[in-house]
Amino acid sequence: MKKRAFFTIPISLLLIAVIVTSFFLINIKPAEGKIARAQKLAEYTKPAVVRIVDYAVVGWQFDNPDDTEVIAILDQLNFQSVVGGSGSGAIISSDGYIVTNAHVVEATEMKDEDIANAAFEQLVSIVADYFKADYETAYQYMLTYTKYTEIKKVLKVILPSGDILDGEVKSYGAPVNEGKDVSVLKIEGKNLPTLPLGNSDDIQNQDNIWVSGYPAAADSDLLSPDSSLVSSINAGQISATSKKTEQGSPVIQINAAATHGNSGGPVINETGQIIGLLTFRGDTVNGQEVQGFNFAVPVNTVQEFVNQAGVKNTKSETDKLYKDGLELYWGGYYKHALEKFEAVQRIYPNHSEIKQYIANSEKKMSSSKTLWSDYTTIFYIIDGVSGLLILVLLVFTFAFRPKKTAVAATVPAAGFANPVPEPPPPLADTENTLADLNNDGKIDVQDILLALQEHQKKQKKDDEDSGNGA
Repeated sequence: MKKRAFFTIPISLLLIAVIVTSFFLINIKPAEGKIARAQKLAEYTKPAVVRIVDYAVVGWQFDNPDDTEVIAILDQLNFQSVVGGSGSGAIISSDGYIVTNAHVVEATEMKDEDIANAAFEQLVSIVADYFKADYETAYQYMLTYTKYTEIKKVLKVILPSGDILDGEVKSYGAPVNEGKDVSVLKIEGKNLPTLPLGNSDDIQNQDNIWVSGYPAAADSDLLSPDSSLVSSINAGQISATSKKTEQGSPVIQINAAATHGNSGGPVINETGQIIGLLTFRGDTVNGQEVQGFNFAVPVNTVQEFVNQAGVKNTKSETDKLYKDGLELYWGGYYKHALEKFEAVQRIYPNHSEIKQYIANSEKKMSSSKTLWSDYTTIFYIIDGVSGLLILVLLVFTFAFRPKKTAVAATVPAAGFANPVPEPPPPLADTENTLADLNNDGKIDVQDILLALQEHQKKQKKDDEDSGNGA
């Protein structure tokens, strides 16, 4: 057994090491790569942050044909005024629900009369500036000869991919200084990227946050048209958690830079959750915006309107595949990242980031790392074979023992002092003794031993009588 163990035990230990190594390799998680947390949040967030354009077009009729100058001004305007603006928002469900500010979609919710009055005031300002007249004089003059002919409301949502979709208001609070500045919109779509809603009760002063959206200050004639589809993300901290508007609505103060166009954009925490929507900035100083004093509607207030709209904040399959792909890509597993990105493209072809990541993954395929979990089935087969071999080796070592061969008696050569004694005669003389051992035919071991002793005594006496000493 010792000789067998010398070989079988080391082999068994080696096979055990193979099994342990395979389990270790299977359970290795892909390395994440040295990517900053802020960069990860930016990449996760971008696909779900949208630009919202909400406006009303007012058509004019001017009834003083003799005033050619005013007619010329109106002609340049195509006899129309536009009331409204743009803001930002975040998709929170894969079927197209979006959260934003109420004041971002105010034009859609305004009455026609209010829209006409706002457009008329805008038109009066243009005329007053042209003639360098005071506003009141221009107002009275235009009021005499001008009336609106039609009002057309437009609400569009521009996705990061460039797709422009019609939006519909599903729940609506009130603009700034009138109530809770929240609205929920709906666009048509499926498998859309989303952002999760957090809990604003958990926030604390100086928590790190990021503001994402489409600030007007980031739009420039020097940039390419497609640059307007790329959202901006600015870092900052929470400055105050318990401030309120005059109407009593809670707001969060943050110091991240933001401006017009950021309204309705998500404020993100370190885990990528929305903890608020940017709503308004601090007061200007000497007519200038002062950065670092901006306010957001807390997400728990937003949740009230989400509930009103009957919306569930759920992740889409697009989110999961995209995030998995990014983790693999950042870890250097380009082959596997490509598979995830291609899966995203199949279920949501208009994803804003996916084409670029597919192209980059294809370029880096030759340097892709090995993902051992791909070989799970092979490892299981190896482990099974190794376990079986270990069992066989243990059985071979400890269970099977060779049979001992009988050693034949040797006859000593002549002249040796102790010749081999002759075998004892048959136990004929003990027949009667054995017969008397047990009348029922059963022979007890102790009885046999007694009989043998009697036989040996008799044999010794016979040897002495015959003179055969040792």
